[in-house]
Amino acid sequence: MSVKDKLEIYLRLARMDRPIGTLLLMWPCLMALVLAAGGMPDLKVLVIFIIGVVVMRACGCIINDYADRKLDSHVERTKSRPLASGEVSVKEALTLFVVMGLIAFGLVLMLNPLVVQLSFVGIILTIIYPFTKRFTNMPQMFLGVVWSWSIPMAYAAQTGTVPAEAWWLFAANWCWTVAYDTMYAMVDRDDDLKVGIKSTAILFGKYDRQVIALFQLAALACFIIAGWAADRGLVYALGIITFVGFSLYQQKLIYGRERAPCFKAFLNNNWAGLSLFVALGVDYLV
Repeated sequence: MSVKDKLEIYLRLARMDRPIGTLLLMWPCLMALVLAAGGMPDLKVLVIFIIGVVVMRACGCIINDYADRKLDSHVERTKSRPLASGEVSVKEALTLFVVMGLIAFGLVLMLNPLVVQLSFVGIILTIIYPFTKRFTNMPQMFLGVVWSWSIPMAYAAQTGTVPAEAWWLFAANWCWTVAYDTMYAMVDRDDDLKVGIKSTAILFGKYDRQVIALFQLAALACFIIAGWAADRGLVYALGIITFVGFSLYQQKLIYGRERAPCFKAFLNNNWAGLSLFVALGVDYLV
């Protein structure tokens, strides 16, 4: 196998060919930096966090595939992943995880001690998450914590503190993550039931759409409070309205609980996050 072929496999293992996860992680992180800075964040901090999001998402994907390597081959959507298909060895995957983790830690060391302390919690959460699918029906709720941890880190990097405003944004992103990752879990629900993987899609059962709607409403409320705490104005409010529109569209997509529309609804959350981030940025400009 050529070096080019091996590199392509490593990129797929780190899910670099599927940027949706990186984007969903990026928007709330950038929102946190903008809110913490009251506009344009420090350029050094901004660059570090953008690179850090890409690297840490890759770490999360690698450790997730390691944990699920014996199960992924039985799930239609995941059976072609490099570890499940045998394209890479466990040793190679764990080595890549360590390398990416060290890169992320090197980035964090350029920031203040509070960010370094928070980063230790972040990596522990990242390692634990994939295994929660074995013992709890609520792994999406744990993922919400993992996916939101960049928010207090961003505030700490920009201001040296983590104010209450940060935790409202954290709560908003936690609720939003549970909502869209449950949509994602709806895609795999039949396969997950067969192989014994737990999820909120299975836990919520026939009430899945209704519970997702409740989490979307809770996320909306917390985004509004975070904006109010930061004294945001009309443009941010328009972003909130756009977020509501995307949420309603997603509810329409998941109505029949079919795989393809549920996956489309999950992907649509990228546009919901992007619109809210853009609205926040423009709100500061005007």
